[in-house]
Amino acid sequence: MGQIKEFINSRNKVTFVDLFAGAGGISEGFMQAYTPDKYFDFLLASDINENCELTHRVRYNDVLGLNTKFICQDIMEDSFLPNLLKELEGKQVDVVTGGPSCQSFSLAGRRKKLDKRDDLFYHYLKVIKALRPKYFVMENVKGILTKDEGRIKNRIIREIRSIVDANAIGQLFEFLETHLKKAMPSSLYNALVLRIQMEEDENNKSEARSSFFDILEGLLRDLTTKHLAYNVSKSNEAVNTIRHGLILLREKQLRDEIKKQVIQLKTSAHIDNDRFVDSYNSLIEIISTGHILDSINIAIDDVALLCKSKDETEAIKKILELYVSTFDECVDFITENLNKGDKPEFEELMNKIRLYNIQSPIVVLSSDYGVPQNRERVLFIGCRNDQRIITEIPPTVSAEEKVKVYEAIWDLDMLSNGETATAYKKPHIRKQYESLKKCRTVQGNPCKDGHLYTEWSKIGRLGHRFTFDTDPFYVASMDDLDIVKNHKTMELFNHQTSLQGENVRSRLKIIAEYKDYDAAKEELKKKGLDSNKRNYTVLDPMGQSPTVCTMPDDFIHYSAARPMTVREMARLQSFDDSFVFQGKRQTGGNNRQKEVPQYTLVGNAVPPLMARAIANTILENIK
Repeated sequence: MGQIKEFINSRNKVTFVDLFAGAGGISEGFMQAYTPDKYFDFLLASDINENCELTHRVRYNDVLGLNTKFICQDIMEDSFLPNLLKELEGKQVDVVTGGPSCQSFSLAGRRKKLDKRDDLFYHYLKVIKALRPKYFVMENVKGILTKDEGRIKNRIIREIRSIVDANAIGQLFEFLETHLKKAMPSSLYNALVLRIQMEEDENNKSEARSSFFDILEGLLRDLTTKHLAYNVSKSNEAVNTIRHGLILLREKQLRDEIKKQVIQLKTSAHIDNDRFVDSYNSLIEIISTGHILDSINIAIDDVALLCKSKDETEAIKKILELYVSTFDECVDFITENLNKGDKPEFEELMNKIRLYNIQSPIVVLSSDYGVPQNRERVLFIGCRNDQRIITEIPPTVSAEEKVKVYEAIWDLDMLSNGETATAYKKPHIRKQYESLKKCRTVQGNPCKDGHLYTEWSKIGRLGHRFTFDTDPFYVASMDDLDIVKNHKTMELFNHQTSLQGENVRSRLKIIAEYKDYDAAKEELKKKGLDSNKRNYTVLDPMGQSPTVCTMPDDFIHYSAARPMTVREMARLQSFDDSFVFQGKRQTGGNNRQKEVPQYTLVGNAVPPLMARAIANTILENIK
């Protein structure tokens, strides 16, 4: 395939990078998006899994003929960012997208305490700080809004608003020198300045952090020398707790490395819901900044009673609070201590220094964008201060005209138990649902001269941009990619049902008849066909599917009483049929995380049509 030159030459390119790319749902949607004067140029993607890379390379490099790079590496590794910058070769990145792994945030399953994936956002922000894109999009599950009673969401917004323009931060120091220095104790003021300096580059951050703790240790030394006898100041438990706690806080890099290694060991051993989990979580918690600060603050209260000097100990507390504050929280602190007349000038200054604006997360529902699935997602869209702020992704389909399940997959209704189709065959026609079929635009709106959803899936949604002169293909592994004879070409990919035993088929048939798993449980038990499986969902052909997940047998076909195929799941996600999911079709247990088979690729993906709407909104606003 090749890009249509007329399309490319008539528009300005907007570059993007897709982190945590998975199968490439966001990438696919961005490649579909365009306006009369702009289109997206795909520079690079990254993910931790080789099968994600394989699916990416086949789709974008081999089939579409792009020169898009792929980094198969954990973003939490120290070398990730240098490798990213090396691969980009100095190219400007206008937009960064990414959906950090969402299992630990999801409402669908049990949330694991102290999951390393909760930290992925902070590593994502490191990339943002380095690339300074005009926009960045972080996609996640809706559960992130309520995790830890909303504190995670609020922290994310704070951290986004805390990304500063290092080139403009000197103006802030000048303002503080003029308007705030005389209004507070010198130690607190100096600590505030140092805390702000930690927002600059890593060298300045390290030096500023060291000087910050010098202030704290100096205050502690002055306090104990002034109010306590020498032998007491050296032996008292509370004093030593503060002293040693400050040393622990200084050793942040070492603590972070220990935490990283312990969590990695915990993850590798699949420690969860066993006798090990509390011990491992306790170990991680003990060395956390929050736990150390809690111990220090209790000790400070004890020292305040011992020294009978609350003012001096409160000063230490205030400075410690600054240490764990985001830049945005430091701004709140400054505002509280400014004279009323100085606040407008300060607010104007902050608009220059804050690199990104964000008002609140945007909740999107995939069925609003032509996807036959009610998949809710949350978008954190950071808008650089020289760009228009984005507060919504306008729906492309009305509530009354949403794409139905039957519309999306009726032509794939040709398989029974343990069968494979490699070409489009005559499907089973369910006459009672035929009226649901509608001609639509590519984005899902009913249109007389449009195509059926199934036709769009077959002809593809990239025809405006690419000539389809190279056939898609499937390979089982990365080793097969360079061996042309191992490339399997066919008309229809990823359409295979599992070979299931008689008991499973009987169970699914009963559930399909009841159209509800809970309602069928009593009869299943009577017939000895009950199961410990948490959920089976019978698809409603006249509505939208629930959120597509990674388990192949969670959904039952609306008429065939069987699990869905990868291709059917992909249709419900709005992937074109030419998008081939590579590698193993499915695997079991913990291997799903390691091997990322086709069902996992599909289930974890962002629906391309929803991503297309996000991308078009950015193109319409970007300067």
